[in-house]
Amino acid sequence: MNLRRTFRGPIFWVVLAILVVFGLLEVATAGGGYKTVPLPKIEQAIASHQVADANMLDKEQVIQVTLADGHSIDGATKVQSNYTLHYDNVLDQELKEGGVDYTPKVSHPNLFVSLLENLLPIILIIAVMFFLLNQMQGGGGRVMQFGKARAKLVSKDTPKTTFADVAGADEAIEELQEIKEFLENPAKFQAIGAKIPKGVLLYGPPGTGKTLLARAVAGEAGVPFYSISGSDFVEMFVGVGASRVRDLFEQAKANAPAIVFVDEIDAVGRHRGAGLGGGHDEREQTLNQMLVEMDGFDVNRGVILIAATNRPDILDPALLRPGRFDRQIVVDRPDLEGRKAILGVHAKGKPFASDVDLSIIARRTPGFTGADLANVINEAALLTARTDAKQITTGLLEESIDRVIAGPMRKTRVMSEKEKKVTAYHEGGHALVAWALPNTDPVHKISIIARGRSLGHTLVLPEEDKYNQTRSEMMDMLAYALGGRAAEELVFHEPTTGASNDIEKATATARAMVMTYGMSEKLGPLKFGRTEGDVFLGRDLGHERDFSEEVASMIDDEVRELIERAHDEAWEILVQYRDVLDDMVLKLLDKETLSKSDLAEIFKSVDKRPARQIVTARKAPKNRPPVLTPAELALMGPKDVAGLTNGNGARAKSGNGSRSAAGSRSRANRTAKTPEKPTPAKRTNRRQAPGTTA
Repeated sequence: MNLRRTFRGPIFWVVLAILVVFGLLEVATAGGGYKTVPLPKIEQAIASHQVADANMLDKEQVIQVTLADGHSIDGATKVQSNYTLHYDNVLDQELKEGGVDYTPKVSHPNLFVSLLENLLPIILIIAVMFFLLNQMQGGGGRVMQFGKARAKLVSKDTPKTTFADVAGADEAIEELQEIKEFLENPAKFQAIGAKIPKGVLLYGPPGTGKTLLARAVAGEAGVPFYSISGSDFVEMFVGVGASRVRDLFEQAKANAPAIVFVDEIDAVGRHRGAGLGGGHDEREQTLNQMLVEMDGFDVNRGVILIAATNRPDILDPALLRPGRFDRQIVVDRPDLEGRKAILGVHAKGKPFASDVDLSIIARRTPGFTGADLANVINEAALLTARTDAKQITTGLLEESIDRVIAGPMRKTRVMSEKEKKVTAYHEGGHALVAWALPNTDPVHKISIIARGRSLGHTLVLPEEDKYNQTRSEMMDMLAYALGGRAAEELVFHEPTTGASNDIEKATATARAMVMTYGMSEKLGPLKFGRTEGDVFLGRDLGHERDFSEEVASMIDDEVRELIERAHDEAWEILVQYRDVLDDMVLKLLDKETLSKSDLAEIFKSVDKRPARQIVTARKAPKNRPPVLTPAELALMGPKDVAGLTNGNGARAKSGNGSRSAAGSRSRANRTAKTPEKPTPAKRTNRRQAPGTTA
């Protein structure tokens, strides 16, 4: 097959033509039957009066002689040889002395050879340009078809994807089903004056299934479906993109009703006129043509445009207005039920062990996209085949999840016992702090096996999908992130570089709390900094500072205060439960990985710290609890309901008071037993200015 393709390709014919030309040149410039011999032999024949005739070609500096009858040189009667410059005078004298009559000749070039010499370079240059242009346009004789759209028309033979193959995006499927129904039965909608949307924009994080939904529409629609990428409109020649947009819609109108799908539309639909140097003229012309085709002076009926992007924020506002993209559908990460359904789709046809529960795997994968879940199932199948097993087990699914999150195990990396112990204490500090805090997600696993770029990892997973975080939860996240650093300082009396990523995440979280979420007690509910700058300036240049130097200093102080407070809290927990930490490290060094059940046994003596009391200087907290729903009331007993009704939250206040008292006693005991932490005092001194009080 490759040999046949080579013979059909243009390179073979170009090489063949060159060989033919050189062959013709060789034939045209042949020596006329003369054999080339050394010049001294010809001179000896001349001196011996054995030469009957001679010719001297002045331009080529060649002497040709015909020997007399009965004489030969190297078996030939017609011989020739080259001579050097100015040697023709010597040969002329020798020929006269030998009695040979000769005529000097000036050769004239062959007309055919001259034409080949002049035209061959031009022919080769044209052939190379023809080949390159043909390759740029994808072959198939499309050299001059720059302005033709390269959209792919989904044929009947293409393997179809239907809405049954899509899971975890029920709302998006419902919206796209409506388009399918309109194409099948437009009279149903036209009877009540409804118009189908001219454009549908699918946007969301990468891997959530936007292109998969488009393929499902192609399989379900039953009308011509054109698919093209946004980058196909961008070309090195000016005006090509706009021409391709026109050609695409002309093809769709000729086969209306039709659907056009543009993947990664942000490649051509970016905001016009943005950037330091103005807009990109070619892309803007392409975008302008697309705007006109979608909703311009000419009525565009029967063509529905579906587009997908990961960056709806950088699209031009004129592209997003009603009348062009009438419907904008978010395709977000799936929730628990969506993940379970996606796992079920990808699990079809694969042999699973009887103990595999996909709902447990769905709980283990919060925040995963559809592509991540497909990768989890595929990695588990690959691991099963690698171990020559017949069924996919829960253990292999757990391992595939870890591979997707942190990468494969690096079994060949050899660490010293000291580094292993440092890593064990670091990860143990994370796990212990997370277990003791009331608002962190449950610890699922802790491991000191190197994966990817990390030497170990502590995995915390929420019990349910969460879309908001409270200030207390974010404070606990900061303490959890700094638990590893605090454990290194507590045990080894100095930090390591292993906490660099934890510090980076904690700093970013603390800065977001102050500048974005308005969770600073000193600065209040304000947002600092604007990020709605030009989309081509980059994240740093696009960030506009709208606060003074004094406020910037206060922001830095608040961020530092949040970090130090979280670090101190992690330190207190580790000091209080140092024996538990040491016990966990010994077991971790022995097993290298501890599961949730192992951690529950180790941490059975660890008590949850009391809930945080958020008191602001502006408003005193109220003790009245939130209203209870009928479902919550149904779970409570009559005495509890009566206590809440009569005491207006007295039971809740009493419970909180007892917990606060217990917390005060435990903190007092910890203060008496806890060794003084060496670093906070130094940090406090650095934070305070001279002459000020804390």
